[in-house]
Amino acid sequence: MNWYALYVETGYEERVAKFLSEKFSSRQLRAVVPKRRLPERKQGLITHPLKIMFPGYLLIQTNMDTKTYYDLKETPRTFRLLNNNKQTRQRSDGLLQVSEIEEAEIIPILKMLDTDGVLGYSTLKITDSKITVKKGPLAGKEGIIKKVNRRKKRAKIVIDFLGDERMIDVGIEILE
Repeated sequence: MNWYALYVETGYEERVAKFLSEKFSSRQLRAVVPKRRLPERKQGLITHPLKIMFPGYLLIQTNMDTKTYYDLKETPRTFRLLNNNKQTRQRSDGLLQVSEIEEAEIIPILKMLDTDGVLGYSTLKITDSKITVKKGPLAGKEGIIKKVNRRKKRAKIVIDFLGDERMIDVGIEILE
């Protein structure tokens, strides 16, 4: 089964994923809404809400055929299956070619997520401007960390997604 990106109305990612899990069996289609846990400070209180990693996108894993394609197109709050513009022609069976997400892009993202599709906190140690990840989903991936905000307990990381580099804030814990 291959991975695809479904472009949905922002704010409805979870509802579309739930709808798809009810419409398709788990063997036919798997829908993932990647989320990240971020620390937020409001009125002196620190909370840890979940934020969607790629707003407006839903990752699906399926064996794409004509029936699945049209079932996905008819899903409420769905705009389209994304295409990387390399394969925009229509096949003889009427199915518009849609682009798979390349393994080089999807595997690093999936490895950072836990079983619930959440990117949790990583523990970092910073010594003389050198960042070392002690534990967490960013362990061994120090190269993708571009900026650390100690006060907000966040790090900006760069992830390749759909042919673009995306800068994403993630929650961190810093060892002193």
